[in-house]
Amino acid sequence: MKASPLTRQIANLSESIHHRLNVYALAASAAGVGALALVQPCEAKIIYTKADHIIGANQTYRLDLNHDGIADFVLKDFFATNSGDSGGSLNVLPKRSANEVWAAQHCTSGTVRLCAAALPKGAKIGSKGSFRPDYPAGEVMAGSDIHGYRTGAWFNVTRYLGLKFVIKGKTHFGWARLAVSVQHFTFTATLTGYAYETIPGKPIIAGATKGPDDAEPTAALSSHTPEPATLGALALGAPGLSIWRRKESAADALAAN
Repeated sequence: MKASPLTRQIANLSESIHHRLNVYALAASAAGVGALALVQPCEAKIIYTKADHIIGANQTYRLDLNHDGIADFVLKDFFATNSGDSGGSLNVLPKRSANEVWAAQHCTSGTVRLCAAALPKGAKIGSKGSFRPDYPAGEVMAGSDIHGYRTGAWFNVTRYLGLKFVIKGKTHFGWARLAVSVQHFTFTATLTGYAYETIPGKPIIAGATKGPDDAEPTAALSSHTPEPATLGALALGAPGLSIWRRKESAADALAAN
């Protein structure tokens, strides 16, 4: 049986545009992938809070690292004097049982106890840090009295507290930067900033306000964006793509000038 004219016409039409449709599909796919790479959102990984809060004698500060309305740590400045016996200390206290402070050993009057470490900028704060179960009263950052008692490392320095705390049952790491000065056994601490890593279990660098995953794709967005090929040009197949590429070359030349 002979094929009808309509059948032959459809078959001939399919053969004539088959190659062009393949070219169109490849070009459209490449353009779609490129656009997707540009619009992918960058999820913030480190949340940084700038601060300028002074903690003076017998004052406390409730440190809420993730701003959920619940204090994660408390900074406490203590000073007392009685019949010529004077002394003061600066302490950090976790507010939840699972929260801990990076600790360091300090020897005082022959007794070894844990104090809050004064970490330098750039220290890596993570699961391998020296986090220890804390005393009920917290860890001493620095303390001294008129009798020569002296403990801790936070004397006239700007350093970082290494912090481990829990958000919804998951462990996160953070830091708090304090400038501490002492005069006549009286401590004054200025909290200048703090930050935490939003990904559970991921370490954070002391002083880091953003991580490598936080950078915006500015370099890719500032470069010349190719003009999308039109459906008509793509439908023409190879000749249409040649015209489109010549337009792109001319646009690039103008941009270079």
